[in-house]
Amino acid sequence: MRYFLEISYRGTNYHGFQFQKNANTIQQEIEKALAILSRNEIKITCSSRTDSGVHAIQNFAHFDFENPLPENLMYKMNCVLPRDICIKNIFPVTNDANARFSAVSRTYKYVISTIKDPFLSGLCYYHPVTLTIQWLNLASQELLSHTDFTSFSKTHSQSKTNICHIKNAEWKKEGNLFVFYIKADRFLWGMVRALAGTMILVGDGTKTVDDFKKIIDGKNRMLAGSSVPAEGLFLCEVEYPKEIFLK
Repeated sequence: MRYFLEISYRGTNYHGFQFQKNANTIQQEIEKALAILSRNEIKITCSSRTDSGVHAIQNFAHFDFENPLPENLMYKMNCVLPRDICIKNIFPVTNDANARFSAVSRTYKYVISTIKDPFLSGLCYYHPVTLTIQWLNLASQELLSHTDFTSFSKTHSQSKTNICHIKNAEWKKEGNLFVFYIKADRFLWGMVRALAGTMILVGDGTKTVDDFKKIIDGKNRMLAGSSVPAEGLFLCEVEYPKEIFLK
């Protein structure tokens, strides 16, 4: 039977989600906990392979297990896992459900603080520059009328296409924080951090919205701004079709 894990984690101490031979990752910690508790080697496949230092409020992974799940598995996994990784739910899905390819949308947020706050260290990008929320949102609305985001993809990525369909994109002022929310059917490698870094240039007046539009149309990563640090990026939500969930 196939199961989904709903996962939350602080990515500061990990070299991303996906397994790496010489570095500690979220996947390794979860698979290690599953092996200890099930006494079986279990491989997981995640929805979003977040990069080093990126956090997740909600991510998913699937695994297959033929026997009944160990009793109180979620509780026991959370006892075994490090404090910065949490299993929020475990539930059965259809056998053809895939945590990565069955997802219909993902939502990220990027958090910027314009004041120094030690309690947000590692959870936002400290950028002490005046930003204008109206300019940021004029730029974010441009994203809704485009689908090719080559200018915001890391070079030499393995993506077969740079086409993404943005469903929502907006900046919000939350106290001293500027938070960029973006929802799409898929994202390119490094896309959200490159978008945020480029829109900051619009927000501080370095570039105009017309400049931003030309960057998108240029389909060239060299035209866009620098990527902002990973510590401000959160995977917030992953959505799936209802049909994959077993009642």
